[in-house]
Amino acid sequence: MPLDGRLLSNVSVLAAVVEGGSFASAANALGLTPSGVSRAIARLEGRIGIRLFDRTTRSLSLTDEGRQLYANINPLVLGIEDAVTIAAGASGAVRGRLRVNTDAFTSRLLLARHLPRFLAQYPELTLELIARDQLGDLVAEGFDIAVRFGEPPSSSLVSRKLMDSRVVTVAAPAYIARHGRPAKPADLAGHACLQVRNPATGQPYTWEFQRGHKLVEVPTTGRLLLTDPGTVLETVLSGICVAQIKAVGIQPQLDSGELVDLFPDWADERLPLHALYPSRHLPAAKVRAFIDFVMEVVSPASKPMPKPMQKP
Repeated sequence: MPLDGRLLSNVSVLAAVVEGGSFASAANALGLTPSGVSRAIARLEGRIGIRLFDRTTRSLSLTDEGRQLYANINPLVLGIEDAVTIAAGASGAVRGRLRVNTDAFTSRLLLARHLPRFLAQYPELTLELIARDQLGDLVAEGFDIAVRFGEPPSSSLVSRKLMDSRVVTVAAPAYIARHGRPAKPADLAGHACLQVRNPATGQPYTWEFQRGHKLVEVPTTGRLLLTDPGTVLETVLSGICVAQIKAVGIQPQLDSGELVDLFPDWADERLPLHALYPSRHLPAAKVRAFIDFVMEVVSPASKPMPKPMQKP
């Protein structure tokens, strides 16, 4: 199938519809009428012989064939945009809308306090930071990038590991003063342990401890089960419980002594943080800028802990 200007134009319209979520949004972004957008999509569907969208009066969604086509052409469209930007001498330009898919922990405890600096650095960028339990379909839902903890799913997405975060067991000094400090993980059986719901199973996370190759599970109980990481942090800071949490999100509280790492000798349980994005070639400048921003945020916490000095 030979490439011509009309085909490329229609493909650009497809990308605008997916990114905008509607024909009207795409028309506004491209300076067209909604009927013009509809005709462009119809021409593209006729050219390749497949239906790209399921359309009703209230909803618009990609068909399976449309989702596959968009996943394949979006990196190329972004590559063309980047190539034009580079040719214009503005390769560092970061502008437009950036939609980021993440989890509540990353949004609330890791990124939130640093966002003003990121937005100040890129005044022509609009950021949508969407926190949710599940990754979902990045392409179909118009996300540019996802930043999430855990092992990446098996998919066509590009995965880039950004760091490993320690999982630490912490308590406030006030809790330790009232209830004593557990000497080993097994001692937690006698303590109030905050339970956090695993969104994948609906059940509380299992408390695990790792030292070298040794991995142990410790049964814990507590009267409080939470889902929101901000509430988890405020609750453990209040001094009523012990909690397990990723160190990268509470490093300021650990550094200030507001929270105490109860088992620093069990420091080998870690969770990876990954960036996931659809483009395999020339990721958009805004995507590269956000990855660099996250790397700056996590870099102090991603460094290995210094080894304690040997006593003479």
